[in-house]
Amino acid sequence: MGEIIKDKFAKSMTMFFRFIADTFFAKRYGHRAVVLETVAAVPGMVAGVWLHMKSLRKMKSGLGPKIREMMDEAENERMHLMIFIDIAKPSWLERYIVLFAQFIFIIFYLLLYIFFPKTAHRMTHYFEEEAVKSYTQYLHMVESGQTENVDAPQIAIDYYKLKKSAKLTDVIKKVRADEEKHSQVNKRYSE
Repeated sequence: MGEIIKDKFAKSMTMFFRFIADTFFAKRYGHRAVVLETVAAVPGMVAGVWLHMKSLRKMKSGLGPKIREMMDEAENERMHLMIFIDIAKPSWLERYIVLFAQFIFIIFYLLLYIFFPKTAHRMTHYFEEEAVKSYTQYLHMVESGQTENVDAPQIAIDYYKLKKSAKLTDVIKKVRADEEKHSQVNKRYSE
């Protein structure tokens, strides 16, 4: 019974955040990606730091691989953010909104992770599934010509080791693959 409630909570929070993103950014996928990646960088960092401190408190080294995996995920999400900032070029107002959202989400996620880490990972799994859907929609818009298939920013070319001629579609495919991986990792830790 408890697992069903935790799963419903994780799904409902995901749908709540999806509603917010849909309401504010609708089809502006570049800006939406900035917001999603700002929030997406939080779970890995919170989990990594919390697990690091737990390892120190208990004076046990067994959490090292999970700590590294969570920190790598946070860094990967940070790079997604840097890439989409270059693409979307958010205004200062949008940047402040993003900072506010991140601040609120950090507090929320930290409390959730402290008391219900598996539920936190489950919610992150669902977040990542939604990110895959969003990037799939974004890719479709670019491939169908609704959004311009601009040149990939240099930061994406360097990070993903793409060809100099890479386009936005190439970047979206790489980011979507990362999100699929994060989804599976968090699903594994939620079980």
